[in-house]
Amino acid sequence: MQKKIIVISAVNLIEAGTLVILKDCLNNLSELAAQGEYRIIAIVYKKELAYFPNIEYIETQWPKKRWINRLWYEYVSLRNISKKLSPVYLWFSLHDTTPTVFAERRAVYCHNTYFFYKWKLHDLFFAPKIALFAIFTKYIYKINISKNRYLVVQQNWFKHAMSEVFSFDKKAIIVAKPNNDNRVSQTSNHKLELSSFVFAGSPNSHKNFEVICRAAAILENKGIDNFKIYLTVSGQENKYAKWLFNNWGNLKSIVFIGFQTQNELFDIYNKCCCLLFPSKVESWGLPISEFANYDKPMLLADLPYAHETAAGAKYVDFFNPESSEELANKMEKIINKNFSSLRKQPLINYDEPYANNWKELFSILLTDNK
Repeated sequence: MQKKIIVISAVNLIEAGTLVILKDCLNNLSELAAQGEYRIIAIVYKKELAYFPNIEYIETQWPKKRWINRLWYEYVSLRNISKKLSPVYLWFSLHDTTPTVFAERRAVYCHNTYFFYKWKLHDLFFAPKIALFAIFTKYIYKINISKNRYLVVQQNWFKHAMSEVFSFDKKAIIVAKPNNDNRVSQTSNHKLELSSFVFAGSPNSHKNFEVICRAAAILENKGIDNFKIYLTVSGQENKYAKWLFNNWGNLKSIVFIGFQTQNELFDIYNKCCCLLFPSKVESWGLPISEFANYDKPMLLADLPYAHETAAGAKYVDFFNPESSEELANKMEKIINKNFSSLRKQPLINYDEPYANNWKELFSILLTDNK
């Protein structure tokens, strides 16, 4: 019997959370391929980034060099590759774009929520790519989107938004939450630091570190100095990080700790009493899921992604991510051991189709009778 071909296109996934998604995806497909019914082909930047047995790899670095290369590869090169591989049973693009290919079934994993981001001139200076993403992502998504059998998203609010913006049937948008294995650090020698806060994020302008820095300045100007804030930037990574350090590096309360490994970050979670998360746009917000496992307070941006990611967490309050004054007031309450505004977040009821894990996701993608 001829094996059914599954193609995973993911040349743009090389780091951080998106690389984890690629690894988890191929790990599941490696097990599926071992059963003998499917032939799995992964189109990736380098196979060393996500190597698993029973997977055939096509490697290419050219699309990552320029955006024009990426667009040519998605809409011209992959068409030719799909012809050579024909017949393809499922073509699953793991990174937002819907390539022009020949396949019986097509699906796309939608990570990018930037077209909901209200960018500012500030972003053009520090991170012009983010502003461009905010402007053009909607149009990139739109190309070929109706050719997909399914869209895959991480959150319910994004499902409804994608359905509305692109007139895509909600019954064909699968919510697949990222894996959260509930791990917490068990090896930390640090005692709990009372009145200590942490924000784990990359040095990008949409992460909104400055609202935390301004809140810290407000508190210090009020004579409140019995607190610490750990920020996972060094102040040297890029223009944005240097701007943060030059403007607020003199504050006694802020500690610029730089990039942290996962174990180092878990140790910091262990010792800090509260998570701050002011990011203005996220597809998920992994630190919220991680910190929720510690059952400690979290102050989160009052945005749809944060409400959904924090579902089930016990001690949560939300703030306007544009208001350093509001954040400072809520931090002051935590410093003073006033937890009256913290609330347990309700769980979310997800409409079908919904997948708890990759096995369930591929069960929908491969076996439905639509």
